[in-house]
Amino acid sequence: MSAAKFFTARRVARMAIFIALSVVGAFIKFPSPTGTVAMDSCPGFFSALTWGYIEGGIVIALGHIATAASTGFPLGVIHAPIAILMAVAAALYRFGGTKVPEKAGLNLIAAVILGGTFNGIMAILLSPILGIGLAIAITPSLLVASYVNTVVAAVAHKIVKKAGLV
Repeated sequence: MSAAKFFTARRVARMAIFIALSVVGAFIKFPSPTGTVAMDSCPGFFSALTWGYIEGGIVIALGHIATAASTGFPLGVIHAPIAILMAVAAALYRFGGTKVPEKAGLNLIAAVILGGTFNGIMAILLSPILGIGLAIAITPSLLVASYVNTVVAAVAHKIVKKAGLV
């Protein structure tokens, strides 16, 4: 699909709304050593599950950049690879939410486990850059925030889908 076909006016407007929600979520912080753990990824996870991993990846990556900006970019340029890894977490979330059968909500459980766990252990994956001390220090708050973000996104998706709005 070409960029011109992907970036329709409707899709760009929808992404702008969800990026704005991510910016709002960036100010709902979880206690962490860096101050960058927040509710910014929930709109990205919702977007990935509802409209696709590319759209969700863009929303979640820019949501992370908004959170990093709100705290003065404490990790400097490392926020760029973190934003990319968050897009990977959104893709995993979508994979779990769409490839696992919907019976008894197993798809949403799989989405939360895949996306939330990957996002939560991201600091460990980046420990060669961050240092093992910071990675270990931030992982507990990152795991809690990841699961809260993914669960809220899953519940919102289920409600909106049941209402026939997506």
